[in-house]
Amino acid sequence: MKQRKSLPKLVIFGDPKKGPVVEAIAELRRVLEGKAEVLCGCYLEDCTAEAIGESDFAIVLGGDGSIIAAARALSEANVPVIGVNFGKLGFLAEFGMAEFKDQCDEILAGRAMLVRRMMLGCHVAGEAGQGRERFYSKAVNDVFVAAGPPFRVIELWIAVDGQHVASCVSDGLMVSTPTGSTAYNLSAGGPILAGSMEAMVITPICPHSLSFRPIVIDASKTVDIRCTRVNEGTTVSIDGQVSTELSADDVVHVVREKSSFLVVNNPMRTRWDTLGTKLGWATKPKYENH
Repeated sequence: MKQRKSLPKLVIFGDPKKGPVVEAIAELRRVLEGKAEVLCGCYLEDCTAEAIGESDFAIVLGGDGSIIAAARALSEANVPVIGVNFGKLGFLAEFGMAEFKDQCDEILAGRAMLVRRMMLGCHVAGEAGQGRERFYSKAVNDVFVAAGPPFRVIELWIAVDGQHVASCVSDGLMVSTPTGSTAYNLSAGGPILAGSMEAMVITPICPHSLSFRPIVIDASKTVDIRCTRVNEGTTVSIDGQVSTELSADDVVHVVREKSSFLVVNNPMRTRWDTLGTKLGWATKPKYENH
């Protein structure tokens, strides 16, 4: 990033219902006084599109859910996200409050590393995909077709670039980004992908098959999921935050989204550090002392 002559502009997002977040917004305003122009500090939905478009950065105070919701909205404006963890895990929140204060000057001067993360676009159409599109959403983590009540297994027909791949009888199916590979995908037995990769993971949920294992495909591919047998409550869920019901013959079309979202990297922590400290990845067994 180029160094700036004028004060950078930014927005601060957080949930004012949470006491620590309100205090943190006030504290950040004091820290940033004379260093940056704060255009707004509030709920994401209360901030104007003009303010977001003028911003150089967006500070998100919260957990991964808050950052994911913000990333979907901020990606179109190409505004880098600074995640300050106020949640439980905070895998996407690169900074603690103290770490952000330490790195604040470097970030505002444009010397911080920005990491670009790919997103998915989810489109749903009826009549075996030939009908009118009735749902669309961006996804940061994953697009998940869930069986839903009455919780019988469902059957899905899967194609990649128009070529039939498999029919899946299962509790559902997920298509995740590299960012989402450490979320629900990981819990479902899928692989961990480097965040900068250009790829998608297709992971079945409890498939009625010993041989249906997750696969990784190039991000340029398109994935079609046709619902051939569903439940009354079968839905497609986006990042666990946005959803719509699915009917038989609906097609969920998943493609790489044109826009990406930018994350300000914490130079004091690598992705491998985060995997180890927050997810316990590759930690040694706890041997007894002899």
